[in-house]
Amino acid sequence: MKRDGAMNSLWQQGMEDFQSAAQEIKTRFYDIIIVGGGVTGVTTALQLQKSGKKCLLLEAHSLCFGTTGGTTAHLNSFFDTSYEEIRSNFGEDAIHLVANATSRALDLYHHNIEHYGIECEYEQKDGYVYSRDQKQTVQLSKIFEASKQAGVDVAYTERIPVPVDFHQAIVYRDQAQVHPTKYVMALAREFEKAGGVIHQQCRVEDTVEADDRVTANTSLGAFQATFLIYATHIPPHINLLHFRCAPYRSYALAVKLNGNYPDGLSNDMYDPYHYYRTQIVNGEKYFIVGGEDHKTGHEENTEMCFRKLEAHAREYFDVKEVVHKWSSQYFEPSDGLAYIGLLPGSKGNILVATGFSGNGMTYSHIAALLLPDLINKKENAWAALFNPNRLKPIAGFAEFIKENADVVGQFIAKRIGTDKISELAEMAPGEGRLVKFEGNRLAIYKDENGKLFALNPVCTHAKCIVDWNTAEKSWDCPCHGGRFDIDGKVITGPAHKPLEVVQVMDLVK
Repeated sequence: MKRDGAMNSLWQQGMEDFQSAAQEIKTRFYDIIIVGGGVTGVTTALQLQKSGKKCLLLEAHSLCFGTTGGTTAHLNSFFDTSYEEIRSNFGEDAIHLVANATSRALDLYHHNIEHYGIECEYEQKDGYVYSRDQKQTVQLSKIFEASKQAGVDVAYTERIPVPVDFHQAIVYRDQAQVHPTKYVMALAREFEKAGGVIHQQCRVEDTVEADDRVTANTSLGAFQATFLIYATHIPPHINLLHFRCAPYRSYALAVKLNGNYPDGLSNDMYDPYHYYRTQIVNGEKYFIVGGEDHKTGHEENTEMCFRKLEAHAREYFDVKEVVHKWSSQYFEPSDGLAYIGLLPGSKGNILVATGFSGNGMTYSHIAALLLPDLINKKENAWAALFNPNRLKPIAGFAEFIKENADVVGQFIAKRIGTDKISELAEMAPGEGRLVKFEGNRLAIYKDENGKLFALNPVCTHAKCIVDWNTAEKSWDCPCHGGRFDIDGKVITGPAHKPLEVVQVMDLVK
């Protein structure tokens, strides 16, 4: 199956692209349109269809093309933003609400897998967090105390499953892991069985709210619904949430080990942290190592991130071979909690789920429980906490300022001659680079045969300048996470228009 990068993830192995039952468009009117065919969109769509709504799911590429196809699929009852940080930023009531939401989310996984008989290598595991020095231990004690206060099942432990020296460790009981693409494909089939409709290769280009309806103008024409949900990691166009969420990339390896495979989920406390788990896929064991996170478009050599991660893995584990390596994108909320609810600026008909940080697998199911309640006007205790329109002037303010310092704009010439850019001669086959021409910049990629692909590097979303991702062979926007292929086509939003192609007149003989 395809996903949004040149590297193949473990979850693509043996999987084919989803074949939608809907081969033709029979109606353009629905109760709810869900945009995005990852774990959030598909799970939410199924929940809504089961509640009696007539639902349409639209995916710009194919199901699991985005982050769901590149997750490491930890199902945690704790987040990258710790309970101690949540309590500090949002108060004591918030940690109880978050603990309840995560517990319900993990229960929904278990229910779906049991109810629908889904074969997706689901296993319940303990999750370990450990410190490696005194400073980390002080912080770990705060995390433990706040987790206990929140009502989470957590305890100190004298052992961890990975062969790493540690100072102190805590264990969260009843965490879980899953094969994400098998799970989502199965839910998509259940969604269609329940009467839901899926259209893939259907990009939403624009939405219009009028007369208590939403019109989604797409590459397959216009569709209408009472509500529309953006389950796309970040909504398209320019929105307040683009300035409250920063795009990051995380790296993962699936390796074969000599000897025993560690059991359980494990995280260290570095920033960025490393995370580990063992996954059985079709009867074979793989050890997954993740980390080396950085802001999208801010790492000059993304291949180096894989090298560092492999070196880390080989330092602590007896690695036989690296079978898969891949990276994926997530969005970090400025105040630490996801945004799930009414889209800022909406008239009341467009909802969103974004800002999941590195915990999208858990947040996806919180969204799948919360969004149907909001649409069906059922009271939900989590609604205010995750409200995208919330305003916390202190929580996350410094991060908000730092992340948005990247926003820039630039204009360039539309036509160039390759004889005028000396840097092109220095480029290796398979390399992408920003080059200067008459004071402006161009995005140039040279393929293995020496053919040049030239693009205007100004992102079509908010006019920032894209940068080359060496590992995934893509142009990535450092401001809001838009990603484009070598032809300028959109890989992932929030951009919905391609980069402008610049004609190259090759005058070099």
